[in-house]
Amino acid sequence: MGEAVVMEEKPFPAWSWSVEQCWKAYNVKPEKGLTTYEVEKRRQLYGWNELDKEKGKPLWHLVLEQFDDVLVKILVVAAFISFLLAYFQGHESEDSCFEAYVEPFVIVLILVLNAVVGVWQESNAEKALEALKDMQCESAKVLRDGYWIPDLPARELVPGDIVELRVGDKVPADMRVAVLSTSTLRAEQSSLTGESMPVLKGASPIFLDDCELQAKENMVFAGTTIVNGSCVCVVVSIGMETEIGKIQAQIHEASLEEHETPLKKKLNEFGNRLTTAIGLICLTVWIINYKYFLTWDLDDGWPTKLRFSFKKCTYYFKIAVALAVAAIPEGLPAVITTCLALGTRKMAQKNAIVRKLQSVETLGCTTVICSDKTGTLTTNQMSVTEFFTLGGKTTTSRTFHVDGTTYDPKDGEILDWTYYNMDANLQAVAQICAVCNDAGIFCNGRVFHATGLPTEAALKVLVEKMGVPDTKAKNHIQDSQILSNYIIDRSMVNLACCEWWTKRSKRVATLEFDRIRKSMSVIVREPSGQNRLLVKGAVESILERSSHVQLTDGSLVPVDETCKELLHSKLLEMSSKGLRCLGLAYKDELGEFSDYYSESHPAHKKLLDHSNYSSIESDLVFVGVVGLRDPPREEVDKAIDDCRGAGIKVMVITGDNKSTAEAICKEIGLFSKDEDLKGKSMTGKEFVALSSSEQIEILSKPGAKVFSRAEPRHKQDIVRLLQEMGEIVAMTGDGVNDAPALKLADIGVAMGMTGTEVAKEASDMVLADDNFSTIVSAVAEGRSIYDNMKAFIRYMISSNVGEVISIFLTTALGVPESLIPVQLLWVNLVTDGPPATALGFNPADVDIMDKPPRKSNDALINSWVLFRYMVIGSYVGIATVGIFVLWFTQASFLGIDLVSDGHTLVELSQLRNWGECPSWSDFNPAPFTVGGRVITFSDPCDYFSAGKVKATTLSLSVLVAIEMFNSLNALSEDNSLVTMPPWRNPWLLVAMSVSFVLHCVILYIPFLANVFGIVPLSFKEWFLVILFSAPVILIDEFLKFLGRIIRLKKKVKTA
Repeated sequence: MGEAVVMEEKPFPAWSWSVEQCWKAYNVKPEKGLTTYEVEKRRQLYGWNELDKEKGKPLWHLVLEQFDDVLVKILVVAAFISFLLAYFQGHESEDSCFEAYVEPFVIVLILVLNAVVGVWQESNAEKALEALKDMQCESAKVLRDGYWIPDLPARELVPGDIVELRVGDKVPADMRVAVLSTSTLRAEQSSLTGESMPVLKGASPIFLDDCELQAKENMVFAGTTIVNGSCVCVVVSIGMETEIGKIQAQIHEASLEEHETPLKKKLNEFGNRLTTAIGLICLTVWIINYKYFLTWDLDDGWPTKLRFSFKKCTYYFKIAVALAVAAIPEGLPAVITTCLALGTRKMAQKNAIVRKLQSVETLGCTTVICSDKTGTLTTNQMSVTEFFTLGGKTTTSRTFHVDGTTYDPKDGEILDWTYYNMDANLQAVAQICAVCNDAGIFCNGRVFHATGLPTEAALKVLVEKMGVPDTKAKNHIQDSQILSNYIIDRSMVNLACCEWWTKRSKRVATLEFDRIRKSMSVIVREPSGQNRLLVKGAVESILERSSHVQLTDGSLVPVDETCKELLHSKLLEMSSKGLRCLGLAYKDELGEFSDYYSESHPAHKKLLDHSNYSSIESDLVFVGVVGLRDPPREEVDKAIDDCRGAGIKVMVITGDNKSTAEAICKEIGLFSKDEDLKGKSMTGKEFVALSSSEQIEILSKPGAKVFSRAEPRHKQDIVRLLQEMGEIVAMTGDGVNDAPALKLADIGVAMGMTGTEVAKEASDMVLADDNFSTIVSAVAEGRSIYDNMKAFIRYMISSNVGEVISIFLTTALGVPESLIPVQLLWVNLVTDGPPATALGFNPADVDIMDKPPRKSNDALINSWVLFRYMVIGSYVGIATVGIFVLWFTQASFLGIDLVSDGHTLVELSQLRNWGECPSWSDFNPAPFTVGGRVITFSDPCDYFSAGKVKATTLSLSVLVAIEMFNSLNALSEDNSLVTMPPWRNPWLLVAMSVSFVLHCVILYIPFLANVFGIVPLSFKEWFLVILFSAPVILIDEFLKFLGRIIRLKKKVKTA
């Protein structure tokens, strides 16, 4: 028990201890396993072998979080005040009760919709941890109390348990390999470590107390799979202490660190400024009208007899609220969501599936793409890229280059292949690749996968591309391949050429791979009745045991020094390209194995002792060398160039080894062929060992970087450092080991076809085609979306500034309010909404990927744009208040009769002091006709409230028309309508029509006209509205012209 306490305090490095030390440390006998009593004791100490269930946020917490936004808080306050005013108004007047509640009801509806969308999005965001649980093994074969339990639930395992693993088993916990039951054991752990090949495992200790995950060759990890061999292991770590458990903890930690998107930051900053501005303006408007609700007499210069009018005080308070409603762009959250949603649809058409709406915009300002190598820049499917054999002499050789990057036999071909009737050498290559092989290939939808070892699957694909030497069989195979195109179930791939070889050369025995001889071989019965040994393995090892080489005509020549030099130079040339090389050889003179047929043969006992394999595989005939690799995707080269042009840094962070990573990076153009990679290529361990300042110095240097042998925490550290340096980081990956970094990055991009569920759930975006170039297309789309969002924000804010100035002018002049809150709300939400949304369809600039990424702290609205807002806004205010005043004071304007309805004209001074109306003795306005009804006044002073209905309608119509014209101005920030005509975005013209129709609906349907306090307009009144509205285009065209001149002068000056 004392030993267990030590283990609890600090887990010992099982990989660096011998198997006997591990048995002793865990107090377990290898022939009996743990006792039931010991298991219970250890369970109390270590708990269950399962990942923690993170408590999700309660629904009420999620709902509250949606209101933690500046613009939303302003809306909440506006809704509350509107409700209070509507309540008091309802007590005063029974008639207008419904109209009074329209405004608070609409604002509350916006808030509810915003919260629903937010909660739905948030609740879908934390599924990565659930996907991790699916990777866990459900049961295991365990030795307890001296008996093997075949299906013990994996959650019941404890440290010290003895577990048996076989081919295809999922590893249930982190375990130390104790005994190999077969000569070799391989585990597929690419999803955990990023290694492109299954890893060979052994039982020997590794004498390093602190070594990287990839180097722990005597450990198998939870969630990985055994692809070759079988073994007995001892459980070392369970649950959250396993490597997969540590990844869960890192994902959870990364989810707590999530940063606000650049757009959210900007909108919050904008919201804060807007809040301050609204507060100051509302207070100013209320204070400058104090004389109307607070009066006093002066006695010896001192105020006496203070009189306060609550009615007038609340009236001007309502005007201040109207001002707030005018200033808040209520439709902005909805339009931003719509624009981002449209962006996600466009991206989906380009194979980029966006899981989080805000990611669309964040992509546009990405400055660094951190890419995984295996499965992202490469296909994660081994393929033969070249092979060579000797020619007609020992001093000549033939090299064949092979196209294709996947396990699809029809993907690519052998270049310049004219050897359809294969010579003896090529027949030997095909025979060894097809028969000395245990792999298979199946098709899952569009993707081809390997069963068994990826290298062996690649060799089978090579055989299919080579064909067969028999003409009759070749024709039959071609016919069967045509027929296979019509088969409904295409899951199993028909490897007809391989089948021809395996039927011709029947396998009778297998000499499994081991680390000493670094080769594997099979004994096959040839059609002649003779046995042949087919061998493949490490080239150097096979060359050492080869006495002869085979030439093209089939003749055998002894291996001399010249021949060895040629073969070694070819091997060096292939290895320098990052190829994994396999040597191929055979042997016909098998001695006592020449007639071996089954286990009953006298020589079989020799096959049971692995130490005999080297002598059996001696005096070989060397045939050739095959070069394989996990090839780069064809389109990556161009995508890297596009990133360079767009000012985006590319960094490769992979779990694979250094030389392979460097070779691939040079091939895809990330580095030039002869570039010195000092300071640009290092392992994750080397990088972490550097000081913080050295790390920052390396990351901040221009140009690409590659980090190999990287563990999940290394990836996270690099992403975190880049973010601290102010970079916007997109991280790509497909494995479990990528999930924490995907979660932490500003944009996590997972592979859709080959990616694990864990990676997809942790990501913000999933690539349906696993294509690196799709990310670059998505970045271009993100930039275009941001430009369009700026266009509609520019449009909505300039319209709102106009509304604010309109109300401010009304108050400053002292005239009756020309627009009421419910009308402003209608304009902001309904009539502004369609054009603002349509601006999201603006076509992208042609040079969008030739510009550097915008800085995340770039202002949403710069000083020049703000000045333009103020000029345009001032005109909107002057036009809306101007037409209101014109109706009350002028009989005609530019020949248009304004008094045909019979309304009474007043002086401007009377209009400005309309609050003093009760003291006017001779003021008696005449009734007038609007929209088929006569407006009469029981109190003459009602002329300035109920009587202003036509003037208000004109003001509202001018505001709507100006905003329609202003949407044309927003098509481009700087370009004239002459160079960027409206028909470049036909959706905008449609949206303008929709907004205009909606305005006509509330004008000409009596019920709605009553709700909004407006009346129908005549044709000549519409003409007057257009006259007041159209100049906004000319004003902005002049301002754009000025802006272009200023920018040109700056450009010339800097040049």
